[in-house]
Amino acid sequence: MLGVASFVAIALTLVSAKPLADSLVVLERRDAVPQGFAQSGAAPAEQVLNLKVNLVQNDLAGLENALYEASTPGSAKYGQWLSKDEVAAFARPSDETTAAVSQWLSENDIEFKTVSDAGDWISLSVPVAKANELLNADFSVFTHIESGKDSIRTLEYSIPASLQSHIKLFTPTTSFVAPRQKLQFKKTNTLVPTPAAAAAGCSSTITPTCLQSLYQLPTKAATNKTGSIGVAGFDDQFANQADLTQFLKAQRTDIASTTAFTLTSVDGGTNSQTRSQAGVEANLDIQYTVGLATGVPVTFVSVGENTKDGADEGFLDIINALIAETAPPQVLTTSYGFDTEASLSKALTIAMCNQYMQLTSRGVSILFATGDGGVASTPGVSCSGKAFPPTFPTCPFATLVGATSGSPEIGADLSAGGFSNYFPTQTWQASATSAYIASIGTEYAGKYNTSGRGYPDVSASGENVWIVQDASTGLVDGTSCSSPIFASVIGLLNDELLNAGKPVLGFLNPWLYANPQAFNDITSGSNPGCGTTGFPAKAGWDPVTGLGSPNYPKLRTAAGLV
Repeated sequence: MLGVASFVAIALTLVSAKPLADSLVVLERRDAVPQGFAQSGAAPAEQVLNLKVNLVQNDLAGLENALYEASTPGSAKYGQWLSKDEVAAFARPSDETTAAVSQWLSENDIEFKTVSDAGDWISLSVPVAKANELLNADFSVFTHIESGKDSIRTLEYSIPASLQSHIKLFTPTTSFVAPRQKLQFKKTNTLVPTPAAAAAGCSSTITPTCLQSLYQLPTKAATNKTGSIGVAGFDDQFANQADLTQFLKAQRTDIASTTAFTLTSVDGGTNSQTRSQAGVEANLDIQYTVGLATGVPVTFVSVGENTKDGADEGFLDIINALIAETAPPQVLTTSYGFDTEASLSKALTIAMCNQYMQLTSRGVSILFATGDGGVASTPGVSCSGKAFPPTFPTCPFATLVGATSGSPEIGADLSAGGFSNYFPTQTWQASATSAYIASIGTEYAGKYNTSGRGYPDVSASGENVWIVQDASTGLVDGTSCSSPIFASVIGLLNDELLNAGKPVLGFLNPWLYANPQAFNDITSGSNPGCGTTGFPAKAGWDPVTGLGSPNYPKLRTAAGLV
């Protein structure tokens, strides 16, 4: 990473010491306080704000071109993922940018440090009074009405006009995030199907053996230990080894019940092994990666409460931390999110998406659960009579995973799906999404963005998934189940590719959409919400189940495995 001294040295070399004296321009603005929040009053002048700044990168267009060359089937450079240094060369700010920003902060007696491998993110801590002066802002206390949680934010802020070509955003400023809902665990006293019985079908209870049968997954253990799956953990939710052992004893009698996972810490993240402190989400994600991607190494990436980025609660930090690793996990699954796409400002969302682009350029497959509110994105979002609110994230560099239900599979009612308002339709999905939009005609006209990035991309089982939680057994529902299940499929494919001397799958989306025949097409079900019955599942891609659920033998063929 670039240090403060490096920034200052560049500044002294390239820029004179005269103050920046120019007009201010508004960088971000919200026209009103978001629904569900109330402005409670001015923020205390002495309250210290931990701000992060995204600097303009040197050549993001070049990085995107390189990524698509590596990820588009048929390209001469297909599978040639970039090195850590190559990504940093694209993402590093220019000397002029680092000099101009360094000078401006120095003139205002503000110290800062770099917090990303390429130096494209810096952080600084200043009192509210200083932040108001620096950014011509009005930082105030905003209260989330339902939870009573307070945040310090501003509805707009400005920077000198001369810095517009150097600074993309400050955060946290105009992003307002509601507390996340916790995944519900339905404790049961009924006997879980034995592995043999579960293999016969998945009509009522989803287990690893059932999924192996449903998706024709291999049971033979992976052997290439350079492949790995990362499981993102947030909100002090911990993954418990004793629960995992009990899970494996019940459902994977063919592998050692002592099979474990490792821990990667971000922002002071820990993983308490006090069984009562285990999180339903964390246990689910670990049990359906360790317990399904047989033999693939799994690391639990725990993001602590010491988040440096405030508004997005560690979502940026985890990506920056993995970008900085020499060998990050080749698959990363995240089952957490925010209520809607609009929870974070458009500028911050795009900036985070650019970090996903950096990470996936390294050959990392990034997967996210789409959410559990159907076309309403998240349960409890008020949208009756309004346009369908897109989910978070809709970043095109992530693969978004929806949910199916039962066997034979149908689209799960809870499966969040639709079209982004922040990101346009992507070239790799244009024919698929346009065909779907044509098939529904004027239904829901005006309720969704017909030129937006469509999601989900794929789907997997997401209802009545059996787990162990604090020594009890029970069922969970949600796309939170679907993302780790699909991540395990990619982890198993990567193992075979590595053993065959081939590159890992990396950025998935162009490859996925080029091979629709490799999925079980889900043609029934819908995702109701916002007072509607939601989008209907149809033949081909749809905004309930995407391309469909995985068919492992066909995915192997699509990946060039014989």
